[in-house]
Amino acid sequence: MNNTATNNTPCPTVRKQIGKTTYIVRVHFSETAKETMEDKIKRMLREEVRRM
Repeated sequence: MNNTATNNTPCPTVRKQIGKTTYIVRVHFSETAKETMEDKIKRMLREEVRRM
């Protein structure tokens, strides 16, 4: 498992414990992305609703 970002800066990390399991989520963002996070979430929601 690679624990470093490609530009050698630490990634934002969220740690959540549910019961006896601890989940560690590292957040990565593309610097060349063509859409904003808001646009991406809206697109994902539209696709999910379309499949219903």
